[in-house]
Amino acid sequence: MTAVDALRTPEAAAEAEAWTAHNYHPLPVVIAEGSGAWVTDIDGRRYLDCLAGYSALNFGHRHPALIAAARAQLDRLTLTSRAFIHDQFAEFCRGLAQLAGKDLVLPMNTGAEAVETGIKVARKWGYRVKGVPDDQATIVVAENNFHGRTTTIVSFSTDSDARADYGPYTPGFRIVKYGDLAALRDAVDDTTVAVLLEPIQGEAGVLVPPEGYLAGVRELCTERHVLFLADEIQSGLGRTGATFACEQEGVSPDAYLLGKALGGGIVPVSAMVADREVLGVLRPGEHGSTFGGNPLACAVGSAVVELLRTGAFQERSRTLGERLHARLRTLVGQGVVAVRGRGLWAGVDIDPARMTGRQACEKLAERGVLAKDTHGSTIRLAPPLVVEPEDIDWAVDQLAAIL
Repeated sequence: MTAVDALRTPEAAAEAEAWTAHNYHPLPVVIAEGSGAWVTDIDGRRYLDCLAGYSALNFGHRHPALIAAARAQLDRLTLTSRAFIHDQFAEFCRGLAQLAGKDLVLPMNTGAEAVETGIKVARKWGYRVKGVPDDQATIVVAENNFHGRTTTIVSFSTDSDARADYGPYTPGFRIVKYGDLAALRDAVDDTTVAVLLEPIQGEAGVLVPPEGYLAGVRELCTERHVLFLADEIQSGLGRTGATFACEQEGVSPDAYLLGKALGGGIVPVSAMVADREVLGVLRPGEHGSTFGGNPLACAVGSAVVELLRTGAFQERSRTLGERLHARLRTLVGQGVVAVRGRGLWAGVDIDPARMTGRQACEKLAERGVLAKDTHGSTIRLAPPLVVEPEDIDWAVDQLAAIL
């Protein structure tokens, strides 16, 4: 038993707050165990996890196949660096490339690293292939985006909490309204090397773009010889009822930026996945990572790819997502203003006259449901794809009860 285990929840939560920088404002729940869609705190109380680690836990806590892959690899080899080739590397890269319908994979660790990789590759592609003059490359992004926390990425954020006081900011980005094809077209010129978008904006409140928007982005990028970079770090790998959210409009971007669920909730794993004419611009020494593509990460990542290969999780997300959204829509006008999302992913706008999103999440936690607020009175629901139908019904019942 650790020192934290010996404390009860209020004392343990206060202890954690006392010793950590306050870059998060967590709910006062101290989790000790997890299995499937459920977690247990240090007092033995169970909660339905409706955040799933911001989609990092798409397959639930401690999925047996993922834990088995990690344990087997821990007994063999955990790190070599990319200075050498290890026996898990080719299988992971081949499997992920085939899942995405692309040629090449560049493994990294975190989602922000995948996005940074996409930015660097797009710029290099712009100079080497498109012929953009040196240091003039521009990338078009959408307002209310969330692509990570690095200084370059927050340079094109419109969220003051994420951006303020981190300047000077990196130039080379143009911000347009999300879902507005005309604004996007106006922003693209001969210096534009990429359009970087979330197919569904998660942090902004699970915002789904208008029908035809992603197809229009694809058409515009093809027409203007610009790369379409799809940040599917939260929306990808089964979350929306398809392997990738872009697929639901029949769209194939030039590159997928992946993370979160790729590590199965066990290790941080991310990747840029693209065809050879895009990722092939990199040469040895131009980009890398000590831990990127390590044996443990590749073993877990390969197991994740295997889980997705059959399509069962995608179908489960689609059908259970229909159930979740149908139940949530019954609350509109009963304390809920609007519901958005796709698959097992929902943004729920609470009537601000009732409570804030934070207050809603606190009340839900008291009733055994863990969720996360964002931007005022909006909460996000994203249970693991292993959640049971009756658990979804129960979670919505708890939301109805607090309203």
